[in-house]
Amino acid sequence: MFDRFFDLIRAVPEPADAELLYGDDELGRLRERNLRRYLELPHAPVLLLGEAPGWRGMTVTGVPFTSVREVEAGVLPGLELPADPQAPWEASSRVFWQTMAQWQGPLPLSWPVYPHHPFVAGKPQTNRTPRSSEVRAGGPVALELIEALGIEAVVAVGRKAQGALAEAGIEAPAIRHPAQGGARMFTDQLLSLNRAMLES
Repeated sequence: MFDRFFDLIRAVPEPADAELLYGDDELGRLRERNLRRYLELPHAPVLLLGEAPGWRGMTVTGVPFTSVREVEAGVLPGLELPADPQAPWEASSRVFWQTMAQWQGPLPLSWPVYPHHPFVAGKPQTNRTPRSSEVRAGGPVALELIEALGIEAVVAVGRKAQGALAEAGIEAPAIRHPAQGGARMFTDQLLSLNRAMLES
């Protein structure tokens, strides 16, 4: 079901300061297995679209907003971990899954509008904002996921993600990103969305 989705990811150009997460190596295959398991779970027809993978979370596990700590806690069934993960936790992942624990009904899915991990040149264990050209290149990947999963509503996680989505031709309302002091507002806005869905 997701073969075209992964083909589109691998077709996105990989500059020297970005990493393809689902390549044909041991870690790339592990990430792909994890992501396929995640995408096959029952879900609400809602997609939370972020900006790009972070080096402490998705770059390790292959699953958005999911770090080693969440895999070890069993928040998602059947995920694998690399033998020597480069980071044990990610702050945004902790906030995300604490909020998901309060969500009622099938969980929304999440995905970044730029599928590769962008980093400061020469420093893979950093994060950088994806360039406009990178965001535009990642747009078709997000659109394929939306179509494949029958997504009815897209919500941007953060203003940067909202702007990135607009560049990719996807209009979406924004909620606060959980990083840099945004945890409480992220939780409040996401649970408010959940209540609105339950009432509709």
